[in-house]
Amino acid sequence: MRVVLFGATGMVGQGVLRECLLDPEIESVLAVGRSPTGQRHAKLHEIVHNDFLDFSRIESQLAGYDACFFCLGVSSIGMSEEQYRRLTYDITLAAARTLAKLNPQMVFIYVTGRGTDSSERGKLMWARVKGKTENDLLKLPFKAAYMFRPAGIQPLHGIRSKTGWVQAIYVGTAPLLSLLNRLTPTYMTTTEQVGRAMIKVARDGYPKPVLESDDINRM
Repeated sequence: MRVVLFGATGMVGQGVLRECLLDPEIESVLAVGRSPTGQRHAKLHEIVHNDFLDFSRIESQLAGYDACFFCLGVSSIGMSEEQYRRLTYDITLAAARTLAKLNPQMVFIYVTGRGTDSSERGKLMWARVKGKTENDLLKLPFKAAYMFRPAGIQPLHGIRSKTGWVQAIYVGTAPLLSLLNRLTPTYMTTTEQVGRAMIKVARDGYPKPVLESDDINRM
C-alpha cells in the first residue's frame, strides 16, 4: 500500500507516520507539509508545499497512491468561523478533491474529533465546520472515505505536541492518561492505536464511515 500523509509533523500525524514506517505492508509514504519532518527512512518521501489551497504545482507527484491519511488540523480557540473554516474545511477539501481526481481507487481517512456535528446546525462553531468537512468528504468519488473521531489521545513513543502548554499537560498527566486509556476506551486512545487503525481500515474497510474512539481501539 502506498500512502499520502498530511500533517506528519503534528502529534497525531507523527504517530501515524511512525506506524506506517513500521508496517511491512506499507510500501511508501509521501508526507506533504509546510515543513520537513526531520526524519530519514527508505520508505519516506517528502514534499514541502506552502499553498494548501492550490496543489496544481505538485499534482504529478500525488498520483498512484492507495490511501490518504489526513491528520492536519488546528484549534478553533481565538478564531472566527471564517478563519477556522478556511484552515479546516477549505484546506481539507482542496487536498481531497485533487486526490480524488488523481486516485479514484483511493481510501481517504480524515481525523476530526469527538462531538463533530454532522447536522451542521449545532451551537458549537468548530463542530459545525468539522461536520460540513466530513459530509463533503463523504460525497467525493473515492473508493471509500472514513472519518476518525477520537476523543482524548495519549502520545506514545516520544511523540510530542508542537504546542508547549499542551505538551506540558501530556507530560504531567501521562500516568493518568495510561489508566484512562485502559479503563475508558470510549473516551481515550493513543497515537499508536490511531495509526494502526488507519492502516487496517485503509486495507480492510470498516462497516460504517464514522469511527469513534472505541471503534479505533477495536481496530
